[in-house]
Amino acid sequence: MDTGQHLEAIMGLIMYGGEAKGYAVQAIQAAKKKDFEEADLLLAEATKSLNVAHNSQTDLLAKEAGGQNMELTLLMVHGQDHLMTALTFIDLAKEFVDVYKHMA
Repeated sequence: MDTGQHLEAIMGLIMYGGEAKGYAVQAIQAAKKKDFEEADLLLAEATKSLNVAHNSQTDLLAKEAGGQNMELTLLMVHGQDHLMTALTFIDLAKEFVDVYKHMA
């Protein structure tokens, strides 16, 4: 994997991971306002963005598993942080939306 492809995959982790978390935050806010249809749509968008970020991670992992050495950079660590935060936040957002639904 050349440096450009490597950077593109890492930026995919950062951009789409951050976008996924943002949608999850918006979903909680919508549920808090009892707009459950919007909350569900936002959770679906969060999942779509998360899948794009996850595909970037999978690409990096496949290249490394195939023998292409990957340099560990601060950007890669930052990208992984975004992905893991998004995963956790989406799971929690789903729970919050469910709680707000039960309270309504």
